[in-house]
Amino acid sequence: MSVEPPGLYCKPADIYIDPMQPVAHAIVTHGHADHARSGHGTVYASDDTIAIMQTRYGEEMAEKTLGLAMGEIKQFGDPDDPVLISLHPAGHILGSCQVRIEYRGKVLVVSGDYKRRPDPTCDLFEVIPCDVFITEATFALPVFTHPPIEHEIDKLLTSVAVFPDRCHLIGAYALGKCQRVILGLRNAGYSKPLYLHGALIKLCDFYQSRGIELGKLIPVSEVEDKKTLTGEIVIAPPSALADRWSRSLPNLRTVMASGWMQIRARARQRLVELPLIISDHCDWPELLQTIAEVNPQEVWVTHGREDALVHQSTKMGYTTKALRLIGYDDEDETG
Repeated sequence: MSVEPPGLYCKPADIYIDPMQPVAHAIVTHGHADHARSGHGTVYASDDTIAIMQTRYGEEMAEKTLGLAMGEIKQFGDPDDPVLISLHPAGHILGSCQVRIEYRGKVLVVSGDYKRRPDPTCDLFEVIPCDVFITEATFALPVFTHPPIEHEIDKLLTSVAVFPDRCHLIGAYALGKCQRVILGLRNAGYSKPLYLHGALIKLCDFYQSRGIELGKLIPVSEVEDKKTLTGEIVIAPPSALADRWSRSLPNLRTVMASGWMQIRARARQRLVELPLIISDHCDWPELLQTIAEVNPQEVWVTHGREDALVHQSTKMGYTTKALRLIGYDDEDETG
């Protein structure tokens, strides 16, 4: 495995993992835009990830697509010297996967983005023993310890009860975070309709088409008198919190759902009144737990706060290095 301008490259299989530039053959771990780009020749991914990419980029997002079931082994490269590749659940968002690559008796696993906590919108992360583990490091600093989602949803519902004259506008990324917040509210007993910015509708419809029930969702554009949204919960992309679109909503209380909300300066910077620490990534203890459970010979670190995790993983006794891939966003869609 090497780092090339488009991204991680497996030469014996002639295939890239989450390439940032169009390539002939790509494995895509999940549908977030900092991992899934259009324009490739052949895309290999989970069926859900392919469908998400087609929903976002159109049916012609790649010349050819091939969906792989979790655990299904596909052979690449020279038939006499094959590379065996399979996908395994990453627990990040719907369809997200890790990539297991076996070649000449050695196993390498690319984690993609992942989290360890149960999430009703996706399969639970699978621990895969391997020789080399390539792990993300989005929240790889000791300051990051994420509370249970139930705690954060309770904060939101308490605010709704305390401020019945306010419209609570939640900034949540369109793919994964929005649906997780909705299910968090439903699981906490909130059965009222939720109101959505138009940019969230298509992906929420997709989740529901996959059998994930989100309850009654109403586009804000269908509400004739916006004053009736007093006391209601509205969900929108984070960019909409300070956008002209939000000015039509009554007596706003701004909310943001992201792992980055643990940093108060980020919440203040976004003018967030109620920060909800809800992350779709591992926090610091979970990253260390995962490395220990996978127990590889080598750890390669990418996508985030690489130096701290390299230092700690080395102290744990693993041969560790930073890959320093360029082009992957640590916040826009994955917080």
